[in-house]
Amino acid sequence: MSKAFTGMVAGIALAFAAVLGGAGAFLLVAALGGLGWAIGAWFDGGGRVRDLRETVERVRR
Repeated sequence: MSKAFTGMVAGIALAFAAVLGGAGAFLLVAALGGLGWAIGAWFDGGGRVRDLRETVERVRR
């Protein structure tokens, strides 16, 4: 699946959330979409717990 198509689907989902649920639903869908993207990117990179721990430690500094 192309990145353009994925972006289009995400945009449509956000638009439906904004129209049907208002600003709160829009923000919830955007936040959960971002979390899903982060988890997917982590799994694409190997999904090692050590990498996740190093990232958290790097952010705290």
